[in-house]
Amino acid sequence: MVRLHRVVPPGSAAVSVKLEGENPTGSMKDRMALAALAKAEADGRLRPGDTVVEYTGGSTGASLALVCAAKGYRLRLVTSDAFSREKRDHMAALGAELVLVPSEGGLATRKLFDAMVATARELSGEPHTFFFDQLGNPDIPPGYHALGEEIWEQSGGRVDAFVHGAGSGASLRGVAEVLKRHRPEVRIAVMEPAESAVLSGKPAGGHRIEGIGIGRVPPLWDPALVDTVLSVSSDAAEAMARRLAREEGLMAGTSSGGNVVAALRLAEELGPGKTVVTLLVDSGLKYLSTGVYRSA
Repeated sequence: MVRLHRVVPPGSAAVSVKLEGENPTGSMKDRMALAALAKAEADGRLRPGDTVVEYTGGSTGASLALVCAAKGYRLRLVTSDAFSREKRDHMAALGAELVLVPSEGGLATRKLFDAMVATARELSGEPHTFFFDQLGNPDIPPGYHALGEEIWEQSGGRVDAFVHGAGSGASLRGVAEVLKRHRPEVRIAVMEPAESAVLSGKPAGGHRIEGIGIGRVPPLWDPALVDTVLSVSSDAAEAMARRLAREEGLMAGTSSGGNVVAALRLAEELGPGKTVVTLLVDSGLKYLSTGVYRSA
């Protein structure tokens, strides 16, 4: 965990980020992929010789590909050109078989996510197949409990607020459950794309923040754990990702940029003497071909 300096305005609370891009595939999704597949093996839903099927924007797919390669499972992933070329190449390099669903203008939309889920569900109907189903898999949130414990320990128990984006809602839920158990008054804020702010009660729309904002309330979403919903535009998230790289020396993706934008808003509200924690969920190396780092 690293404290931010140059991007934090004077008079704000301290803002610290957990560098989840340091995991083996470069994202926090390694944690839940290993935990959820191990649970499926333990209860017999996943057996030797089976094929794992999933829909993914890329990070979950790379994590599943790593674990499936190590364990010897065939993996079929449904993804799209809306997500970076690096992510698709990474999944394929680890042995995953990719099925591509075309996007509309490279945007992440509810229509795209629904089509990816439907395609994966159809593939999962084949014999000897395990459907991972990250949006509805109850084994995923506990896969992030260790992350919550690390945040609590590495902060010395000084967490006043935790901010994170919601895709499936599983990582936010897993971390929040742990932090709330340690300190019930910890403030939990969710970040969502301003162009598709459905958790704020607004219409779904297209956006460029990969990995979050599926255009509907995710099945694993637990509103009882959340105190605040903060909307961040794609432009603001991309601009902050560039600032983190150039001013803090931290390479991260668009959702990480959005996390920091939202964390800074909360830090200004809370003021000095408080600590806000958020996640840099993956490595910026996954986005070098996208507009995030090619834009001025």
